[in-house]
Amino acid sequence: MSNTAIVSEIRRLALLAGEEIMRVYARADFDVQLKSDNSPVTEADEAADRLISAGLRAAFPDIALVTEEQADSHSVSAERYFIVDPLDGTKEFIHRRGDFTVNIALVEDGVPVLGVVYAPARERLFYTRPDGQSVEEAAPFAPGTAGKITEIRVSEPDNTALTVVASQSHRDQATDDYIAQYAVKAFRGAGSSLKFCLVATGEADLYPRLGRTMEWDTAAGDAVLRGAGGKVVRFDNHKPLRYGKAGYANPFFIACSPSVDLKQPE
Repeated sequence: MSNTAIVSEIRRLALLAGEEIMRVYARADFDVQLKSDNSPVTEADEAADRLISAGLRAAFPDIALVTEEQADSHSVSAERYFIVDPLDGTKEFIHRRGDFTVNIALVEDGVPVLGVVYAPARERLFYTRPDGQSVEEAAPFAPGTAGKITEIRVSEPDNTALTVVASQSHRDQATDDYIAQYAVKAFRGAGSSLKFCLVATGEADLYPRLGRTMEWDTAAGDAVLRGAGGKVVRFDNHKPLRYGKAGYANPFFIACSPSVDLKQPE
């Protein structure tokens, strides 16, 4: 199956999943449950997951699928696989802060090569073209018709005046201590994989994450950032973040423009 077909389908599925999510978001109330790890899940997560999973399995039956909301997929081991977070930023969704996304990525040999990140409440859509270059598409969005598309590129930052983005829900003292090593001119708070996309567009220069994440949280944003000339590296040794790890758990990492003078952990 060609990259063109894959990009077209993951974009389509992300937009349709976004519609499902926003139907729930628009209601006065919706059901919230706790999973076995005490993280929240809503009917929007589950509806989006059903739609995306069915679409990927129908279109690409020979490509393995790993998705956050299906625990049996977490034991899948493959060199080439889709990895999905149907609603990244569930806490942002529950608290109606808007910074939640649909994440779909294709991983090959440990690298997320294609991905889409759709933030329906923010009306922002980012994805990789078939050649790997990342773009942002302008609203309004339609599954069968593309809007205005702009190639995106990371910043060429001034290391004496960096813009840093970090999590709104998971920022802690260790993160603040690490950020304090840099000369920061501005700070941006954002939720979900939007943080990767803000670095990819040059709206931020640096995103450190000193906390637990899973590959489905990061793969799509990582693909978009790589396709915009950025990088995602391990916090401990600054080597590229790899995918396909046992259990799909990530180490701490840093996402940034390559021109950022990265500091060593203290």
